[in-house]
Amino acid sequence: MKLLKPIRVIIALFFFIPIVAFFLDFTGKLPRHLHELLHIQWVPALLSLNLVVIGVLFALSMIFGRVYCSTICPLGVFQDIIAWKARLFKKKKKKFSFRYSRPNNLMRYSILVITVIVFIFGSSFLVILFDPYSIFGRIISQVFRPLVIWGNNGLALIFNKMNNFSLYQVEQIAFIPAVFIIAISFLLLISYWSVNHGRLFCNLVCPVGSLLGLFSKVSLFHISFDNSSCTSCGLCAKHCKSECIDVKNKIVDDSRCVTCFNCLPECKNGSLKYAFRYQKVEKIPEEKSVEHAVNKSRRTFLMVSGALVTSAALAKTNHLIGQKDSILTRKPIMPPGAKNADHFNAHCTACQLCVSKCPMQVIKPASLEYGLSGIMQPHLVFSTEVFCTYECNICSAVCPTGALQLLHVNDKKLTQIGVVKLRLDMCQVIVHNTDCGACAEHCPTQAVHMVPYKNGLTRPEITPDICIGCGACESICPVRPYKAIYVEGLQVQTRAKKPQDAKKFDRKIDNFGF
Repeated sequence: MKLLKPIRVIIALFFFIPIVAFFLDFTGKLPRHLHELLHIQWVPALLSLNLVVIGVLFALSMIFGRVYCSTICPLGVFQDIIAWKARLFKKKKKKFSFRYSRPNNLMRYSILVITVIVFIFGSSFLVILFDPYSIFGRIISQVFRPLVIWGNNGLALIFNKMNNFSLYQVEQIAFIPAVFIIAISFLLLISYWSVNHGRLFCNLVCPVGSLLGLFSKVSLFHISFDNSSCTSCGLCAKHCKSECIDVKNKIVDDSRCVTCFNCLPECKNGSLKYAFRYQKVEKIPEEKSVEHAVNKSRRTFLMVSGALVTSAALAKTNHLIGQKDSILTRKPIMPPGAKNADHFNAHCTACQLCVSKCPMQVIKPASLEYGLSGIMQPHLVFSTEVFCTYECNICSAVCPTGALQLLHVNDKKLTQIGVVKLRLDMCQVIVHNTDCGACAEHCPTQAVHMVPYKNGLTRPEITPDICIGCGACESICPVRPYKAIYVEGLQVQTRAKKPQDAKKFDRKIDNFGF
């Protein structure tokens, strides 16, 4: 029994360390196959309909209880690390302990039911907000990754002055204030709960934890008391980070137990056991049994009633939640492989993995570009020399939820994620009578090409059918503050025509006019 905890810790670190390293890796040197670890998270598996992973996770929960929460979920392991470090920093460790608390089933199951119903009605807002894997991804990518990059840049500056160029400066351009505020808020809340109440987030807010709690109530193995040897010392409850051990009544709340095994080595008499559930157990006295049944029925009635009423209210306002902001006239550009807006919004949990792995940092989390229901979901933002690389398909390769379907490089080159728009009245050539062909020079498909204008000058012309929306033209356009050429997002990503029949412009340009 005492070996169960160290085994659990080893398995948890096996999953946690590579996931953190993959999110933090800004050099792209780690193997891309590490993203496979993210496909075994509950919500990504459900959204991508990965039946094999769903079956395995379900089987684990039905056999062993909530082992997913204690070993596979990165946010769960993160909370354990925070609680562990807090214990180490406490000078008087004896005062640092957990204690049993009653379950708030009304709130936890209401959040679960509301999240599911709102998602069924077409809004992924609550899934984005409460999915534990995605919360962890946003915390790492929006809070810790910038710190790592800034630390790297500081060391690079020092090393470069010493003529050591093993490190190099990396520009951090994916910072979005609104998304950072949400990420840091969840970090502070979860950290506070982890220090003072252990896994309170998992057992109060997290819909995945609530769902697995239903499974763990009937799992084959669980932690239980041996009433004959228990002295009610309370050591097990003090080390239970789920605060689910009721020493007085010698009951372990299986729905909240995350199967961390922290309690087992603390029991001096071996009164706690992790054993097969369905064996002969001591009967509950009749009066207590009746009282327990009545209380359970009352709680269930309140829980379901509250969930249904709130769900109905949210379902009616779903169109408002999912509605695109009318004041934003420019449509957002979804990453390659999104297929269409409905598919993308229904499957993307805004975990920020594509944001972290994009080598050009052209993918950024949205504020309200998709409306409230799509807050924090990724979109492309072109800036100076920042565009979607023609031969890059990393974002679609690493997406764990199926929001971005894998595009091979040849398919990606013909996937139209946006369409080029040209405002000739703002073009450098037209306004200043200056030679400029930057947009045509940088267009990989020749959707932007130059045609004769006047006085030996040429001006840009566009062929939208062969444009893939990569943004190379927009990123290099010298016109400020609004670009003369830009890319408009599409609701449905289509296949662009092949560029071999497009007009070519072979004239050499010596001066771009800027």
